[in-house]
Amino acid sequence: MLRMQGLPLTTDARGRVLRDLRVSVTDRCNFRCTYCMPREVFGPGFPFLPRTELLTFEEIERVVRVAARLGTRKVRLTGGEPLLRQDLPDLVERLARIEAVEDLALTTNGSLLRRDARSLRAAGLDRVTVSLDSLDDATFRAVSDVDLPVSVVLEGIDAAVDAGFGPVKVNVVVKRGVNDDEVVDLAAWGRAGGHTVRFIEFMDVGGTNGWRMADVVPATEILTAIGERWELEVEPPAVAGEVATRYRYADGAGEVGVIASVTQPFCGACTRARLSAVGELYTCLFATRGHDLRAVLRADGSDADLHAAIAGIWDARDDRYSELRAGRPATGTGRVEMSYIGG
Repeated sequence: MLRMQGLPLTTDARGRVLRDLRVSVTDRCNFRCTYCMPREVFGPGFPFLPRTELLTFEEIERVVRVAARLGTRKVRLTGGEPLLRQDLPDLVERLARIEAVEDLALTTNGSLLRRDARSLRAAGLDRVTVSLDSLDDATFRAVSDVDLPVSVVLEGIDAAVDAGFGPVKVNVVVKRGVNDDEVVDLAAWGRAGGHTVRFIEFMDVGGTNGWRMADVVPATEILTAIGERWELEVEPPAVAGEVATRYRYADGAGEVGVIASVTQPFCGACTRARLSAVGELYTCLFATRGHDLRAVLRADGSDADLHAAIAGIWDARDDRYSELRAGRPATGTGRVEMSYIGG
């Protein structure tokens, strides 16, 4: 068993520590991105979770506190779109008080950041990551499938910087024939604005996004396109288990990253678990089922009961889907949707 600051840390069957916890606060989103929540599936009649089913802020805080005792140091709030959850700064304030949590972040589509950036920062949020797949308004609207100009998201990023979150990380999912022609433009925008752009290979999460290997733009191709414009130098990982491979511009104009979970799996270093909005703990982004922690919470289980439940789930973890994907088709049958556990 590993130890950190004198505390025993739980490790899974492959020796990986539970260092990162992603917490989904809602399954709802105001976008219908084609690779995440396609409108033909998540349409007007889709049965989203009722509010009573969601974990309360008090319940989320309890899970995070116990996870912190097991080794969690990074917590990221996700959705759906997390800024749709009412009074989210109140949850941020609760989690920011947990001493062992060293990094409290949020991933958002940016549409509501102009409204919330300052209150989130004041509540104790450390970092913001914005999903933005195109700077071109027509492409942005097509990918996000929303009647909203890309300028709203760009203004949200500016608001985050003004609130003290800069530099903002910007995630770009790259899909062949959709936005792969914008890679260099997005990198240039990030360089000019001081933002860290991370290009993500289109992944086969869930079963509704129509994933095909032919639609994947490999990270090597992305880096080649950027490298032909600017000289890149490898940046060592900031922390163990970092999913993005980072590069700095040789001229000093910031950095860029790629997340290559399809072509260069990093399962061996994965330290992430995901908590759904209803309290299910998932040990892999590509999992077919979660483990019910809400039942422990709502049956008046003690912190010791919760500790035992989380530790037992993680101790038995043996996930390595991305490593096993190569050489076999991915059908998506039964896998949880990305919008449900926050990517």
